[in-house]
Amino acid sequence: QLQASGGGSVQAGGSLRLSCAASGRTFSSAVMGWFRQAPGKAREFVAAISWNGGSTSYTDSVKGRFTISRDNAKNTVYLQMNSLKPEDTAVYYCAARRPDNRAVATRDGFYDYWGQGTQVTVSS
Repeated sequence: QLQASGGGSVQAGGSLRLSCAASGRTFSSAVMGWFRQAPGKAREFVAAISWNGGSTSYTDSVKGRFTISRDNAKNTVYLQMNSLKPEDTAVYYCAARRPDNRAVATRDGFYDYWGQGTQVTVSS
């Protein structure tokens, strides 16, 4: 129901835009988030956005470089990633909370729906 895309391989300093398209049900009223998991590491929070885009949250390491946004008419959430660093290399996952949970959450346990990951590789 959540399809992430847009990953790839870039050099440090480059940019990528990830997309997460929802199908089968509408997520226009759901909090959406992006998480990532690097090899040998636990999954970590990256960014989240409220149902109407009015509130966002980012992990410190991506503040000023990544931007989360959404287009509810397209049932899609985006993660614009600029000034990429090798440490950003990971599989990126999009996730959604149940629509009745409106709080922007940073813990993966609060998310109910998950997409498959998309690989982002940043070389130095």
